[in-house]
Amino acid sequence: MARLSVNLNKIALLRNSRRTGVPDLAHFGLLALRAGAQGLTVHPRPDERHIRAADVPLLANLMRPFRPAKEFNIEGYPDDRFIRLMQDHRPEQATLVPDAPTAFTSEEGWKLDAAEATLATPAIARIKALGCRVILFIDPDPTVIDRVRQAGADGVEIYTGSYAAAFREQRHQPILHHIEQTAAAARAAGLLVNAGHDLNLANIPPLLAAIPFLAEASIGHELTADALQDGFATTVTAYAKALSAQPGR
Repeated sequence: MARLSVNLNKIALLRNSRRTGVPDLAHFGLLALRAGAQGLTVHPRPDERHIRAADVPLLANLMRPFRPAKEFNIEGYPDDRFIRLMQDHRPEQATLVPDAPTAFTSEEGWKLDAAEATLATPAIARIKALGCRVILFIDPDPTVIDRVRQAGADGVEIYTGSYAAAFREQRHQPILHHIEQTAAAARAAGLLVNAGHDLNLANIPPLLAAIPFLAEASIGHELTADALQDGFATTVTAYAKALSAQPGR
């Protein structure tokens, strides 16, 4: 059974298009938790295009009665600013991404070459010392798993954007095979396996069939798009149900 962590970035993006505070981020976070989400995810980028630094304590406070059963996941590039957020709010999970602050979205994972390992390894140690689980965002590439283990991370989040794009044209089997191989290598190395990026109700079932031990999926964009048609709470419930389904059912 994979957990659903609802990414609130797109709710914040809509809010930021006005100065009214609508839609209210806390309200939608609470809706998600009550509708079946097992956690909330935020990615506070330095330019604050969606989630703002001020949103993090607000959501941490909102989640206090639900934690640790429902987890707070903060994503970001492991610079000093991000480390301070970890120190201040101690999320259950920190997902580290390698993209620059100006990146449009997270579409490339850690390679953990010498330069990246020099950045990631000490950051992982500092964050783990705070009691946070540390996940590294990676591409579907089994060769990187040993470097993830050496860096000291607790798990990986496998990038599924390329899978989702291929799925729309029904040519996803080769990339799904790479995802399956990467997940199997991670599990064999004792790492937790998460996944995320452009997952939806159509492409989740084949992913679960390939990774029946998937621990968590962080979903925001596609879930929010579906919610425009079906309603937010109803959509969260549908995604949580999809992720908890037995493969093949």
